[in-house]
Amino acid sequence: MLWSLLAVLVVSAAVLYVLYHWLIPTAVQSSGWLALLWHDVILERVLNIMTGSSRPQRMLKAVQKNATKGDPQSVISAIDYYCRHKEWAMNVGDDKGLILDSVLTEVNPSTALELGTYCGYSTVRIARLLSPGSKLITVEFNPAFAEVARQIIAYAGLQDKVTLVEGPSGDLIPKMKERFGIKYFDFVFLDHWKDRYVPDTKLLEDCGLLKKGTVLLADNVICPGAPEYLKYVRNSPRYESRYYKSNLEYTKVEDGLEKSVFLG
Repeated sequence: MLWSLLAVLVVSAAVLYVLYHWLIPTAVQSSGWLALLWHDVILERVLNIMTGSSRPQRMLKAVQKNATKGDPQSVISAIDYYCRHKEWAMNVGDDKGLILDSVLTEVNPSTALELGTYCGYSTVRIARLLSPGSKLITVEFNPAFAEVARQIIAYAGLQDKVTLVEGPSGDLIPKMKERFGIKYFDFVFLDHWKDRYVPDTKLLEDCGLLKKGTVLLADNVICPGAPEYLKYVRNSPRYESRYYKSNLEYTKVEDGLEKSVFLG
């Protein structure tokens, strides 16, 4: 009886080992919905219980431990390393981040808007490339995310370039001109709730916050996907759009960025 029980335990342990270290990672790397389910639902909740902390808090600790204070690139590298080797997170990531860098450098905006700060990864990525005197406003709905993002932005030494505002994007966009003295944005990065991409784009249009030549760059248009947004910008005569194929952050799953130039 004892040997039978031991045999069952050994086989069960072997199965769990194979599932955790081979089958699950392999499946997650090739399937978008499995990647999101595993990382964003199952694994995150397990780690939250085990550590008594949240994923954003764990990323902040990784930055404080491994990055050089005042060095934005080291903050980005610390987060990328953590997310590739320790715990996945839905930042724009290193692969798509290079596309973001390229588009941003091309636009060289004086005023930029980010919708969806999360933990501040893309905020740091954008702010480090802005010219002196340029302004980045980033909007985050979740107060807990905003709290961590402020600390990461400050750790990167970019707090003077960034204004982080909390609240629903739909409420904040109409107040941008009055509250921040913004006439229009040269660059907009959309990386918040995907069902807000179209309403917020239309709101930016209606509020006169886009000028001829303003560039909108939308993340995760394939995974988890923003089909209504793609339909809108690709079929509207007010935009000229281009898709940049890449991968969902820290996986091999296809994802990409949609660059849309506002034509007026």
